[in-house]
Amino acid sequence: MRADLAHVDTWIFDLDNTLYPAKADLFALIDVKMGEYIQGLLGCDPAEARIVQKRYFMEHGTTLSGLMHHHGIEPREFLDYVHDISMERLAVDTALNAHIAALPGRRLIFTNGDATYAGRVLDRLGLAGAFELIHDIHACRYVPKPDPSGYAELCSVHAVDPTRAAFFEDMARNLKPAKAIGMTTIWVNNGSEAGNHDHHPDFIDFETDHLTPFLADIFGERP
Repeated sequence: MRADLAHVDTWIFDLDNTLYPAKADLFALIDVKMGEYIQGLLGCDPAEARIVQKRYFMEHGTTLSGLMHHHGIEPREFLDYVHDISMERLAVDTALNAHIAALPGRRLIFTNGDATYAGRVLDRLGLAGAFELIHDIHACRYVPKPDPSGYAELCSVHAVDPTRAAFFEDMARNLKPAKAIGMTTIWVNNGSEAGNHDHHPDFIDFETDHLTPFLADIFGERP
């Protein structure tokens, strides 16, 4: 294993647009469902619903967090509704799956989504059973990344030493609190919406546009 990652014994992965390419655009389907939900909640038209959705996403980390803050919605009902989508856009990447399976130590998911949805995504990607646990938005008490509390909770509850952990994430801003507690950070810069928002080299140790070649390089292999 390459020397600059040899200390890592816990590999933490974001889910959406990290374990699969952003071009799969699963969020386009979720966006439609969010728009429908907001229209029903606020009685507004699709254009206004989209403005609200994106504003809450940027200001609160997730649309859900914004809706909870401003409108007091019930989170599980919202998550069940917006995640009721087809997974047909996702495909198995056998090379990526093999590299993930070869990582020494623990493998965890840290997502702003919920575990039920994450499980469906992992199953479709052929990664069911590849990860020890899913630390989701429920576990974070509905306070999403990049709020530092979720990172602290992940480390405390699951006995993770952050100085021996690597975190893979497509949203650059979500790497800042990880770096602050000593994690090695890898930005999967693959074209996610607002993925480069607030990015800064001070809290990004590595950058890649695709996980497969990056993980192959860890072991000195060609993708």
